[in-house]
Amino acid sequence: MSEVTRNQIEEAIKTYIEPHLEKDLVSAKAVKNITIDGDKVKVEILLGFPAKGIGVTLGAAVRERIEAVEGVAAADVRVDWKITAHTVQKGLTPIKNVKNVIAVASGKGGVGKSTTSANLALALLAEGATVGVLDADIYGPSQPRMLGASGRPETKDGKTIEPMESLGLQSMSIGYLIEEDTAMIWRGPMVTQALEQLLNDTNWKELDYLVIDLPPGTGDTQLTLAQKVPVSGAVIVTTPQDIALLDARKGLKMFEKVEIPVLGIIENMSTHICSNCGHEEHIFGKDGGVEMAKEYGIDLLGCLPLDIRIREETDGGMPTVAAEPDSNIAMLYRDIARKTAAKLSLTARDYADKFPSIVIE
Repeated sequence: MSEVTRNQIEEAIKTYIEPHLEKDLVSAKAVKNITIDGDKVKVEILLGFPAKGIGVTLGAAVRERIEAVEGVAAADVRVDWKITAHTVQKGLTPIKNVKNVIAVASGKGGVGKSTTSANLALALLAEGATVGVLDADIYGPSQPRMLGASGRPETKDGKTIEPMESLGLQSMSIGYLIEEDTAMIWRGPMVTQALEQLLNDTNWKELDYLVIDLPPGTGDTQLTLAQKVPVSGAVIVTTPQDIALLDARKGLKMFEKVEIPVLGIIENMSTHICSNCGHEEHIFGKDGGVEMAKEYGIDLLGCLPLDIRIREETDGGMPTVAAEPDSNIAMLYRDIARKTAAKLSLTARDYADKFPSIVIE
């Protein structure tokens, strides 16, 4: 019997294309160790994105391919992940205790961006990451209600504030600092200053991802984010409707101009599911997000239905991923979260914290 070689094992692993990375694990540099002991093989896989929901399935798929190699009697495949910081815009310093900032944007209102932000954050949490949410909508903050959080943030030093905690997430919003029915009659400079303070004066606690729920449009708040907030990647939320797609394109162009990588598009309200009979219908049009993704050469991260449960549960302060963690809709959000994090894991890494600080005395 011929001796099993490392090259044979690597070639076997290459036959499995990981669906979130859309490439094989060897090319993605996720295979960290291969140990061959006679006819037994041990492989360690380290992903760059949280993958609690697929670890067992991924390990079984790789093991099956290795055990098909002639001379291999048994394979032990271990799957784990490590989330690292990725590069941000030139000239900006990453936020303390935050590895990656993901901006969730839309060109127009009413496409379900805030609902998607809340469920995306909860899905990343469910996959094994530590996650925070920054509600960047100063005029219409909605995350406090969506995340079931209330009360005022504490301050320990009189200068910074502690993030609110609910459903396992850390969050900050102007909504925690004002009454819910208070109108924010502020001009642009006040809004951008408030956003910067909410972001930089919050004592975030070791976050893998900070999801920023942006207000719709491409105005002052978005420009502040692009120029002053260190963003690792952006996600565009749209519906299949032509008007929504028209504005989504503007958001996409804005991120391209400021050199923030767009990780992909989420098509929300893709189909309507009747609560009585379960009939599914494309009431806002069909494949708009698919065509936009093709047109601009970016990824369609997933399609979400228009379902009454998503609205009811989010309005009730318990978004679907938390309220029904085993439901089909929660699984859709978790798949989108994995794809988003996987796309981010393939971007350039930030090695700033790896270099020693030089102090001249």
